[in-house]
Amino acid sequence: MVVRGGSSPRRWVRKQWLVIAVAIAGVGTAAVWLGRLGDPLGAGSGSPGRPESSSYPTSTGGLNGQDSVGEVGRPGVPGEGEQKKASPLSAGPVWLTDATDSSGIDFHHTDGSSGRRYIVETVASGVATFDYDGDGLVDVYFVNGAPLADAPGEHGPKNRLYRNQGGFRFVDVTDQAGVGDIGFGLGVAAGDYDNDGDVDLYVSNFGPNRMYRNNGDGTFTEVSRTAGTEAADPTKVGAGVSFLDMDLDGDLDLFVANYLVFSCEHHVTNTWRGVPIYAGPERYPPLAATVYSNEGDGTFVDASLEVGVTRFPGKGMGMVCADYDNDGDTDVFVANDGPPGNFLFRNDGRGRFEEVGTLLGLAFSGMGIVNGSMGADCADVDNDGWLDFYVTSYQRQFATLYRNIEGRMFEDITAFSGAGRRSYNQVTWGCGLVDLDNDGYRDIFFGCGHLLDNIDQLDNTTSYETWPVVLHNTGRGTFRDVSESSGVWRLERSVARGVAFDDLDNDGDLDVVILNSRRRAFILRNDSANQNHWLQVRLVGTHSNRDGVGARVKVVAGGLVQTDEVHAGRGYQSHFGTRLHFGLGEYDHVDRIEVHWPGGGSDLLTDVAADQLVTIVEGRSKPE
Repeated sequence: MVVRGGSSPRRWVRKQWLVIAVAIAGVGTAAVWLGRLGDPLGAGSGSPGRPESSSYPTSTGGLNGQDSVGEVGRPGVPGEGEQKKASPLSAGPVWLTDATDSSGIDFHHTDGSSGRRYIVETVASGVATFDYDGDGLVDVYFVNGAPLADAPGEHGPKNRLYRNQGGFRFVDVTDQAGVGDIGFGLGVAAGDYDNDGDVDLYVSNFGPNRMYRNNGDGTFTEVSRTAGTEAADPTKVGAGVSFLDMDLDGDLDLFVANYLVFSCEHHVTNTWRGVPIYAGPERYPPLAATVYSNEGDGTFVDASLEVGVTRFPGKGMGMVCADYDNDGDTDVFVANDGPPGNFLFRNDGRGRFEEVGTLLGLAFSGMGIVNGSMGADCADVDNDGWLDFYVTSYQRQFATLYRNIEGRMFEDITAFSGAGRRSYNQVTWGCGLVDLDNDGYRDIFFGCGHLLDNIDQLDNTTSYETWPVVLHNTGRGTFRDVSESSGVWRLERSVARGVAFDDLDNDGDLDVVILNSRRRAFILRNDSANQNHWLQVRLVGTHSNRDGVGARVKVVAGGLVQTDEVHAGRGYQSHFGTRLHFGLGEYDHVDRIEVHWPGGGSDLLTDVAADQLVTIVEGRSKPE
């Protein structure tokens, strides 16, 4: 059955509702709908398919008056015939070199594009960077889509694993490793769920999910059915996934966000101004997340009802698990694509969750707008010891930076800080709060690209293809747009989805991997020219989970104090950064490293030389 929609692409978009969330002490949370603020189908406006934000300027002026809407769909971009001017000799604090052609990575993404415009095509897929073979080099795993109307063939598109050979060279080992799933892939996370010393892999699909147990010899065994993590509902559209130790019992549990209910038989078609476009998520039922509790014997049980998440269906996209309130247990943030807003599940210390997103200010933008959220990451951007959150979103909404105020509430500081520059007229996806120039402050990187493949016919303020954005943290509470001088404008324009950040060549700075929808991936080598120092920390749990997921690390170098956590699953349906990276600026040694493990243990190292990878084993208080 094909359900045909009318001319309005989204009911909750067209009415342009403003949500003001009112937290009522002791009673709960109420949402007040105040009425129509605009009509995206009217003359002069025009963002089909998603909500517009009316809390910021809509044309020139932009964020803090510094962005303008360019003719080719990006603020301030050069025209089609202009030369993009940037070179390593004139570069700013960050320089990223396109090393794709020489890397050996030839992955080309497919979303199964059939011309029928199935909604799942628009949201695929994520990417993971992790060391699958334990050789000290970070490898790359790309999740792929698949044909939807017809069953994929044996030689059709599949997920791909590339082994890092060193020297920024990679080789495809998908078939040898046994991880070439041919399902329609969306999210991915990596974690050692059986604590045997090698990293396992979980892939969230449209349809049954896949759990790959690492055999420790360069191969994997698919065990989702026997492990109890298959989630075999054929109408389930998956999303971001994360490993976490929610009950502090020493093994990794699994939090699986879900997007919506879909089947090709119940596909909704849509048009806008007479042009066929993808239908929006409001046309499909939402889904609650699925939570799997690790039994410690290689199997999991579905604990969704017991932990309290089944009461909160949403349109999950990206997610990240982190201890936002510094109480020693891991909480969960899920970015939702529209109503009811983002979820923040607060852990009670026993693996039970209370949803507090609206109460604490993370559900909506600072003006109460329900954003079409996409990716999510967290880090301590202001070095105050509390993890802040960054969430990407749809066109005519700013990617949003939420400052953590001592775990009591979050403040939207996007406009003040400049953290949303160049995001307003694009759809923004994979993101990272990462220190790209090793100065000790987390920068912002996010990928862009519309989900309507014919948006250029309908809206001249945006574009289907565009470039990523790099925002440099000044260390004074603001971000400076350095995209033009960072090398990313030398890339071909593309359509980003998942983005991952890791040191792929072990030279002490973070490189970037971008999965592009329907296109080849990008591998960006960090060639930033500076003399800044760095430190990387790899954790090995003994009483805690083997990967140290959920452990908090504090690094003190002179007056520079940084805090980070080990996360497993983050960004837009992606995984990266299990090996923690700290830029140290001018400091050539670290005064101390404090590790606080899940469950309460701690280790302290002092007087550690900079510019090295330090492996810390729980309980030994000295580097390996």
